[in-house]
Amino acid sequence: MKALLAEAWKAWNRHSGWMVWNLFLAFIPLALSVWLFRRNTGSRSIIWWVGLIVFILFLPNAPYLLTDIKHLIGAIRGGYSIWVITLILIPQHLTVILLGFEAYVLCVINLGYYLQQQGAGKFVLWAELMTHALCAVGIYLGRFQRFNSWDLVTQPDDLAMSVINDLTAKRPLLVMVVTFIVLTVFYWVMKQVTLGVLLRMRQRSYDL
Repeated sequence: MKALLAEAWKAWNRHSGWMVWNLFLAFIPLALSVWLFRRNTGSRSIIWWVGLIVFILFLPNAPYLLTDIKHLIGAIRGGYSIWVITLILIPQHLTVILLGFEAYVLCVINLGYYLQQQGAGKFVLWAELMTHALCAVGIYLGRFQRFNSWDLVTQPDDLAMSVINDLTAKRPLLVMVVTFIVLTVFYWVMKQVTLGVLLRMRQRSYDL
């Protein structure tokens, strides 16, 4: 039992560091989406526009956690016991991936809410699809080209050149298209679940 607990603790510590960092990056756009799209104000100051730019730059970090499934596969192949894999690694990784994608879902829902409040409800679907497309590009640049959100400021030339090259090459473009489809499908499913849970919570609060 001692050996099993020691192995579980080692596995937890080995993978928790990058998980905390990736979740932190995923929750930055969620916090910004609440501030940008849920406040009862019609004004859009220069600070609001700066916040919007930061939101766009950091948004791909939330659905990016879907690609962290590769870490789970690597962990499963890491020689851990079946108990550690089943009770520690799989729940740990899947929870982080789910939380990151849920942050993305809430971000896009908040964006749609803002558009509806501005009388642009008919553009919500197009805004969602455009968001998925931009995030698909961002995820590719992050996972395969190893760019970060802040590289638009620190390495704008390298980032722009990489985007141009990738969008004109068949394989990267195919990866982005597949990523876009995955994001669109997963988002639609999670959106229905999220809205259902929120509606249930609202009804329960009224009953109380």
